[in-house]
Amino acid sequence: MKIIGFILLFATAMQAQNFELHVEAKTVIPGRKIYLEYINEQGKVAKVDSASPSAQRKVTFKGQVKDQGAFYLVNFFDTPKPQKVLLILEGGETIDVVADGINNEEGKGDFTLKGDYPNVKYMLELLAISKEMEAKVRKWNQEIQVDQKQEKRIQTEFTQAQAASTAKIKALIPLMGSHLVALWATNFLPAEKEMASLVDIADRLGKARPNHPQVQQFVNNLQRLQGVNEGAMAPEIKLATPAGPTLALSSLRGKYVLIDFWASWCGPCRRENPNVVKTYATYKDKGFEIFGVSLDQNREAWLKAIEADKLVWKHVSDLQYWNSAGAQAYQVNSIPQTFLVNPEGRIIAKGLRGAALDNYLAKLFESK
Repeated sequence: MKIIGFILLFATAMQAQNFELHVEAKTVIPGRKIYLEYINEQGKVAKVDSASPSAQRKVTFKGQVKDQGAFYLVNFFDTPKPQKVLLILEGGETIDVVADGINNEEGKGDFTLKGDYPNVKYMLELLAISKEMEAKVRKWNQEIQVDQKQEKRIQTEFTQAQAASTAKIKALIPLMGSHLVALWATNFLPAEKEMASLVDIADRLGKARPNHPQVQQFVNNLQRLQGVNEGAMAPEIKLATPAGPTLALSSLRGKYVLIDFWASWCGPCRRENPNVVKTYATYKDKGFEIFGVSLDQNREAWLKAIEADKLVWKHVSDLQYWNSAGAQAYQVNSIPQTFLVNPEGRIIAKGLRGAALDNYLAKLFESK
């Protein structure tokens, strides 16, 4: 009886680690497969399964979750820019995925997920909040292209909407408990303003899942992020300039340097650029420099934005998007983001933009 009981217990435990995914593509690319991919703690993606769609455009993936919970992607047809759907699996799930199978003109395909599990429920709620904000940003970008005089009003509305969006996300996080979706939710929180929330998530997940590789990576990253707080020495950044040669942040020692993380595709960054241009013109001859770190992927888009916005300061990029070495060193997970460094290379302020940056520099240089 003891042996039978052990076998039953073992079988139940194994079943709890299993998952089953029912995937349907509305559009199929003939001769191509749908893939299931695993994302490790370093963000690297590896294919773990594949299948050709049936006549009904469907595939099924079954398996055991890695790491007692992990992040996966359903990769539709592995084209140069495939539609990918994120899934957070912890074992025991049966989830239905219905997706377009290809991306639209904006580079995103629609999808739906069905499955009564916390990771699915809260992931969809986070995406809904994000999409609502994205729609507002698109509208504001269109407005400002028509009438530049609306910039001040739009900036106010953007700040208010961003605060409301963050508040909604923060209200959801306690409900997530120690599920891995809480880890994913940190991508929606601006680190410079929500450090207390990030620390709370790290503490909760660190206690519940101390050996989980994704949790360990997050805790370690957060510790490094706290190492770029005010008073800390600014980590080195040495990346390629638009002309080709590399430029090191440390080469600008002796000046007050604003490290400006931005990208050509970032609407709030582009709206902020005219303010930064004015600020630079005011203080560039007083010992002030800007070190622009772009999170672009497309070199041509990066260079066009520099020219169009008349950004005449120092620029660098490795064109690695959110995997930028500079962004990783400073744990940047939202842009625009800034760090002000003193002539000795020490961080003296974070998150300064617009009037706040002007006021800070005015006080800084008033006696110089």
